[in-house]
Formats: sequence, C-alpha cells, structure tokens
Amino acid sequence: MSREHAIEAQRISESNMASQQELIDQLNAAGQTEMAQYLAVCDEGTAAKLASQLQQVDLQELPELASGGDNAESPRDYTKLHPPKAVRLKDQDTAKLAEAREVGEKLLSEGKVAALLVAGGQGSRLGFEHPKGMFPIGPVSGKTLFQIHLEKIVARSRRYGKPIPLYLMTSPATHEETIEFLEQHDRFGLPKEDLHIFCQGTMPAIDLETKQLLLAEPDALALSPDGHGGMLAALVKSGCLSDMKQRGIEQIYYFQVDNPLADVGEPEFLGLHHLAESEMSTQVVSKKLPEEKLGILAELDGQLQLVEYSELPAEQAAETIEDGTLKHWAGNIAVHGVKTSFLERMSTLAGSLPWHKAIKKVPFVSPAGDVVSPTEPNAIKFERFIFDLLPQAKAPMVVEVDPAQRFAPVKNADGAPSDTPQAAKEALCAVYRGWLTECGVDCPADRQVEISPLAALDAGQLKAKLVAQPELAQANLIEA
Repeated sequence: MSREHAIEAQRISESNMASQQELIDQLNAAGQTEMAQYLAVCDEGTAAKLASQLQQVDLQELPELASGGDNAESPRDYTKLHPPKAVRLKDQDTAKLAEAREVGEKLLSEGKVAALLVAGGQGSRLGFEHPKGMFPIGPVSGKTLFQIHLEKIVARSRRYGKPIPLYLMTSPATHEETIEFLEQHDRFGLPKEDLHIFCQGTMPAIDLETKQLLLAEPDALALSPDGHGGMLAALVKSGCLSDMKQRGIEQIYYFQVDNPLADVGEPEFLGLHHLAESEMSTQVVSKKLPEEKLGILAELDGQLQLVEYSELPAEQAAETIEDGTLKHWAGNIAVHGVKTSFLERMSTLAGSLPWHKAIKKVPFVSPAGDVVSPTEPNAIKFERFIFDLLPQAKAPMVVEVDPAQRFAPVKNADGAPSDTPQAAKEALCAVYRGWLTECGVDCPADRQVEISPLAALDAGQLKAKLVAQPELAQANLIEA
C-alpha cells in the first residue's frame, strides 16, 4: 500500500470512529445505554450495519415515546360520543348524487384524480406467505387482488380519457416481491409512468420493561412497519407527493389492498367529497352488531374521530336509538377521499400524525447473542394511523355505502366466521349477478359469474357491451 493510500485509509477509519462515538453519545443521551454499550464493543461490520439503521431513527423523540408522553394515548370520554353527520343511504337525494357524479367525472376527465393503494401486508393469516395483493380472489378467473384493482384503474382511465396515476405503498416485507410481480405482469395494463411504488418506513421495537431498543439479529434492530399512517412521511420521502403536485392532482382516492369491492376512483364519492369542500372524506358501512370488528366514526369534542372497536367500551358499542339500530353505527372501511393540498399542509406540521403503541410478543437477540422467543408480550411497537388526520381536516365528511356493493375484505382464512376469501368471492359474484339482472338477463342465485373491470365498471357499461355482444350474457367470465 502506498503512503498516500495508507494516509487515506487512516483518515476514513478515524472519521468512522468519530461518527460511531457521536452515535454512542446520542444513544446515551436518549437513555439507550444498552445499545450504546453494545455498539462500543461489537465488531466493525456489525457496528456499521447497526449505525446505518440507527441513523434512520429519531433518537430525540424516543424517550418521550418510551415514557408514554405521546398524545395519541390520552384517554377519551366515550360517554360523550355522538354519531357523525353523514350522507346516509336511507336519505339518498337522487339529484344530489347525479350532481356529484358529474363533478366526479369532470375531475377524472381533467386528470385531477390519483389512486393511493396501501399494500404493505402479507397474507400470513390466509396461509399465503406473499404480499396480500398477490392473493387470487377472482371467483372464476382466479385474478389476484392486485390485478382486480389495477384493471379498475386502467378501465376508468380509458373511460375518462385521462391517466389515473397509482401510488402504491408497500412495506419492507412486501416491497421487492410486489415490484417483481407487477413487472412480470406488465402492471396489468397500467402504463409504467402511472405506477409509483414506494415503501413505508419502520420503527424500532423497545423492551416493555426496560424501554431499551431490541435486536432482531446481532447486526439488526427489531423493526416493524410504521402503520398506514406512515404513508404521509413516505409520500414525502419518496417524492410521490411532489409528483402529484407536478401532475396537477387535486384529489386522491385512498383504499386498502384487501377489499376487492373497492370501486377505485368512483365519481359519486369523489364528487360528494369535492362539493362539500372536504379535505378528507371517509366511506362507512352501517354496523348491525356491536361486536363487528370495525372502528366507528363519531364526533367527540366537536371533532370527527375514529374509535377502534377494541377501544370502545361494550356499553357504548351496544347503545341503540329509538328504532333499535346502533347509535354508533358508522363502521370504518378504510376508503378515503383526500385533498392533495391537505396532505401537503399536514406534511409540514410536526406531530400531525401521533404515534400509537401496541404491546406485542417480539423475538429478539440479547447483546450476549442469545435468541429469546417470549411467551408473553414483551415489547412496544409504534405505528401511525391515517385516520388521525380526520380531526385536523376542514369539513371532514362521512358517506355511507352498501357493504354488499363496496366492502368484502379478505383478512382471514376460509373457515373463519367472517372476512374470508370465500365470502369475498361470493360477494363479487353477487355484484356481477346484480349487474346482469339490471341488464335484463335471467341470472340464477347460485351462478358463479365474474365480469372483468376492463369489460365493464358498472351495469350501465355492461348493458352497452351486451347489446353489441348478446352471447356474453351466458358466459361465466366476461372479459374485455
């Protein structure tokens, strides 16, 4: 090695040591003494890998989160909950809906609408160890959730003559496989420039008792996705929010991957949202039973808020009104209309999305190298929720939809009481049978039928296709 190279190597080594010492000082200041000690004694390669992860963690906010000082956990007086003001199905105003549809179609035809798909989850509960979007759900075709959603976007883009860009959020566990899968299938017809895949962030888990950072491996922190609320920070970091602004996107249709009945970019909903000058609107279904596992939208202290089903006391969940229906009826289905300008404003406000805690069992490696598999919850995970933006939105709006038409989540394996693949397939078939019946086709109640979004997005579009090709009425799979 030449003298010059030796001097350069020594300079780099000294710089790395100084950076490592600075990180150790930051860890100590944050109360993370165990990690500081470990970093000081572990080998250089391990220290470098851990340092790269630790640099992504806001060590300054960790002590407050660990001590329980975050405002997301402040108690709420649920006796003061009131049902939200909402656009109800039972009070439908036909003229208002027609106006809303026109407004929504104008937004779509002007290229002012984007779709935002949250797809960070794996199908583990389905016995499917891949991104959930790759799960086959088409009742006849076996199409995946991803294909159904992307074909809806392609079909609506064609219908209105303007691109609808899709911003698809993955997690570290699903990111690479999602990209590979969608590229293998040519994004199911969605142009390359209209698909933006970005990855949500992560947060480290800490020990429940000591509040010290946990290791998943000797050279890796125990990390978990930062929740669907991590979307906001990830949109900014990935440049997707800037891309929306450059493209002139004004409204976003937000939905989750596990609901094949989500009517992506539906004009009526976008139009109602726009006419109300709402910064954030949300679709709900009417809960029939208090034990249904849906969070509820309600007003508390003059603000629209979401209360998780696990947080709502049984007494309040079971409250009824004069007609015998639930007082707190508005079940959240995680479909939102969001103004781009609202996300831009929220992205500049520190703490616009508070952290929530979840007490979980987290396997870890001790600093001595022992693998620990806890039998009881031992750690705190942190995540953010997108619905925490609702109280900060101007004119937030709640819109009731028919679950038979809009909500069939795929969460549990077949055999579970609800939210199974079989239930979703049956719901899809029922929708398509309804379209055929509207078109004057005799359709038995047990007919297994599927209509591709590329063939029709609704009964009206299907009717026009059947006029041109009447033989399609007898097909079990109606494709484009």
